[in-house]
Amino acid sequence: MNSISPNLNLMIKACEKASKIIIRDFGELENLQVAKKGPKDFVTNTDKRVEKILIEELKKSKKNYSFITEESGKILNKNENVFWIIDPIDGTTNFMHGVPHFAISVALKKNDEIIIGLIFDPIKNEIFYAEKDSGSYINNNRIRVSNKTNLEECLFATDNFGIKSIYPKLNLRNTGCAALDLAYVACGRFDGYFHNNINLWDIAAGKIIIEESGGKVNNINNFDISKINIRAGNPNIYEKMLKKLNKF
Repeated sequence: MNSISPNLNLMIKACEKASKIIIRDFGELENLQVAKKGPKDFVTNTDKRVEKILIEELKKSKKNYSFITEESGKILNKNENVFWIIDPIDGTTNFMHGVPHFAISVALKKNDEIIIGLIFDPIKNEIFYAEKDSGSYINNNRIRVSNKTNLEECLFATDNFGIKSIYPKLNLRNTGCAALDLAYVACGRFDGYFHNNINLWDIAAGKIIIEESGGKVNNINNFDISKINIRAGNPNIYEKMLKKLNKF
């Protein structure tokens, strides 16, 4: 294994522990499709339990760090310049319908800069991670963004609005999991990603993973944390993509 910091090691261990609940609950969903309570409450419950485990595990050796999480919002501790940013299950709609495409996303932000990101897909057992100035990896193998240059040969990920909008010539996918979309840009499966009004916890880890794999991402610090417009892509197509998206 390439050498990783204690903080990243802590993040990996926390995600591995939390993923056991996700895998078990995902297996239970089939029995629930006919239950009165319905899968939505069940998934909300899973979300909360996963977040609780992540917070507990990360707190063990970093008691003073603050949190920004999907379920609990901001939790301020002694150190208000360092935040764990957590999305316990990105892709809950997929999860709820038994579609195995969702991930845990955890990032570490220090003084307005994301310095570590981790995206863990528990079903496919793929773990994407990056630390500032140390490159990006999937399961210990170095990854790079694609090197495509022609927009029409590229594959982009976006949300519903993007797909219905004005880009008939772009190959677009809406997978329902922003974290994995970004991870896939980082390892070259997708070539670019764009989305409007997205939450910080959906994209924080993906941002650094793409940047450390040689890709480009816009500055997200000027946005409200729940209304971020993100643009990401390989450096050959990034500017061309922005030109196409001037109306988006």
